[in-house]
Amino acid sequence: MTGTYSSVHDHVFLGEGHEQNESRTWMVIGLCSFMMIAEIVGGLLLGSIALVADGLHMSTHAGALLLAALAYSYARRHAEDPRFTFGTGKLGDLAGFASAIVLAMIAALIGYEAISRFIAPVPISFDQAIPIAVLGLIVNVASVFLLSGGKHHHGHGHQLFHDHHYEDARRIESSGGVLLLEIFEEGVPPRFRLSSERDRKPLPDDVTIETVRPGGARQIFPMVDRGGYLESIDDVPEPHAFTVLVRQGMDAHSVAFEEHHEAHGGLHRDNNMRAAIAHVLADTAVSVLVIVGLLLGRILGWVWMDPAAGMCGVVVIAAWSYGLVRDTGAILLDMNPDREMERRVRATIEAGGDRLTDLHLWRLGPGHMGAILSVSTANRKEPEHYRRLLSRFAVLSHVTVEVEESWNL
Repeated sequence: MTGTYSSVHDHVFLGEGHEQNESRTWMVIGLCSFMMIAEIVGGLLLGSIALVADGLHMSTHAGALLLAALAYSYARRHAEDPRFTFGTGKLGDLAGFASAIVLAMIAALIGYEAISRFIAPVPISFDQAIPIAVLGLIVNVASVFLLSGGKHHHGHGHQLFHDHHYEDARRIESSGGVLLLEIFEEGVPPRFRLSSERDRKPLPDDVTIETVRPGGARQIFPMVDRGGYLESIDDVPEPHAFTVLVRQGMDAHSVAFEEHHEAHGGLHRDNNMRAAIAHVLADTAVSVLVIVGLLLGRILGWVWMDPAAGMCGVVVIAAWSYGLVRDTGAILLDMNPDREMERRVRATIEAGGDRLTDLHLWRLGPGHMGAILSVSTANRKEPEHYRRLLSRFAVLSHVTVEVEESWNL
């Protein structure tokens, strides 16, 4: 017996805050464009080539942000276009990849100019260059604030929220009615609680609960009637990430629990906004380095500090460019975005004795994953059964299941 199932849903896989991010990007483009025009016109009227040069540099900055804004706009307008098999969620990653290449080119140009000035130093008008660099820094700081919406953004790493908050109680459709299983720990040690969805429905007296942890460790929890619900006698050890087997007579059901965690810069990361912020931060870092170099050059006469500051900027920009190329390239090539999610999906499917023979996970957009899996089972089960098991993973937005009956497990 074989069967397939693909969850019915739309194909809009845009990240949270997509429209807000789009609006913020256009606002920053407006700011940069205003400064660009002001600097170029002011430089021409005042005869300042340095001011004109900074205005032209601002134009490249605005151009990179324009790429991000157009990607947001196009992805939103074509989110439901059937020509895009898996939606337009990846368009931001494509724009982020292109921006990373632009960053690398900017780093190469700055490096070339810095090396040229090491070899053949040029005179610097410190009194004129320093105010321009300060003005550029102010604009960049304002741009970062606008893009981030006033929030601090982490460019890398992971953060676990150790507060123990769990999803809603798991619904179990048993022969005696719908049961609700939860981990209760408000003011008491964490324990399983099993209740009926209908308050007056009597609870079964032959229920056993067994946890199966990712490493294969198992534990059986005896239950006691507390009047209105069954409660485990033993506490539930942490971490609370496991599959629970609920047995009642001849019936057996499997549900999964996991502690919430949020990866900053992982599955939920908006690489289009990340690339836009990287451009602004790169410009900010260069502005700071330039100001330091110019001040030291003016005060101490260290003319070489200006190209030295430029080389430091090259290292910073190149590092951000590499990170963007690595992360966006992996998404565009459909690499597995979350090995931990793969392990959890496998544990959820195989907890009841079935075997996961094939699994493909890929990112569809910020906070959205696609999954194609093949399951071999000795007990006749419909694909819908496995879809229900995986429904607890909110990030699995597009799930296709193939089931094959096998008697040789």
